[in-house]
Amino acid sequence: MGIETAHDSGERFRRSHQAAQMQDLLGLIRGKTTNLVSYEEVARRVKAYQQIEMGTQMIPLSQIVGSVGRYRDFTREFLPRTNISKERWLRVDQVLNSQTGYPPIEVYKIGEVYFVRDGNHRISVARANGLTHIEAYVTEVKTDIPLTLDDFERDEWLLKIERAEYLEKTQLDVLRPDNNVVITEPGRYRILLRHIFVHQYLRNLDLEREGSDWRISTWAEAVTSWYDNVYTPVVEALRDYKLLEQFPDRTEADMYLWITHHREELANLYDLAPLSPQEAVSTFAQIYDDRLLQRAYKSVKYTLMRARGWLDKPMGMSDEQFATARARYKAGERTLMEAEELRAPAGADTQEENAEEQDADSDALAQANAALDLQERSGLYLTAQ
Repeated sequence: MGIETAHDSGERFRRSHQAAQMQDLLGLIRGKTTNLVSYEEVARRVKAYQQIEMGTQMIPLSQIVGSVGRYRDFTREFLPRTNISKERWLRVDQVLNSQTGYPPIEVYKIGEVYFVRDGNHRISVARANGLTHIEAYVTEVKTDIPLTLDDFERDEWLLKIERAEYLEKTQLDVLRPDNNVVITEPGRYRILLRHIFVHQYLRNLDLEREGSDWRISTWAEAVTSWYDNVYTPVVEALRDYKLLEQFPDRTEADMYLWITHHREELANLYDLAPLSPQEAVSTFAQIYDDRLLQRAYKSVKYTLMRARGWLDKPMGMSDEQFATARARYKAGERTLMEAEELRAPAGADTQEENAEEQDADSDALAQANAALDLQERSGLYLTAQ
């Protein structure tokens, strides 16, 4: 190996390593991971059920998104991090630029993307040398969830999997085929499941107090009752107010979760019974906005009113609406969160974790009693910007 070639390899490694450090720094600032995707996690979540040996192929380097076991050693672009052996990287680079060449890497293929079984260094070196394809022995992993490169470039693969799991558990696409329940933040579909459990529990309490012999006894009834009587009225209200115009990057399901939390927050702050969907949306729209100028204006307005003690009732709520909600509260009507707190037994954390391992058709009452504070669990701590 000539001196000039060894020098070139060292320069390629230096540039790649510096680029990795810069990517990690930017990722830290933006709050986004720069790791490769873990094959083990993806395979577990998509419930991979069959492997087919596809033989040796030339595959695009850009479609390799993850690794088996070593997903933290390189960045998403296979740039080498500090724990990578420089000497080994240089040896691979020198082999690539010699007449020897190296054997095919080994990958798993799920949908349109690939995960490295063996050959992380070779991929890193190939990309550093400007190659676009690499020879690989491919094992295709079959799944019912079609994953695309775009899913991983925008970190939406987990959302796609979570939505598939949610629909599998609720059968909402069967029960309400025209639904459009789509969430843009990971972990939120689990909150919707909890809302269904709690709704079933509290609705059955209402039926008992009303002297009705009928109960929501099946999971399908709980799903449809929640969708028709809890979720849909909120969505209709936000459509009436054209709220998505204020939040162009969000969905109706996103806004449902935010408004649900906002409604609980106001009830707790002002001692109110649950606001109607229209009241919840109108008061929410007074404070929050994703558009830059409108958000700044609402933030200044809210801050000044709070500093001067003018927020004796929620912004956007009339005196009559406020008095009615306060009277309903004094009469004993409580929000879902408050009702849940009254009924949640000690050790609810453990009970909920155990209950979530059961089938959706299992005891919904135990699930509801085990549910924790919706405000805490929702993870949607909205504050005035």
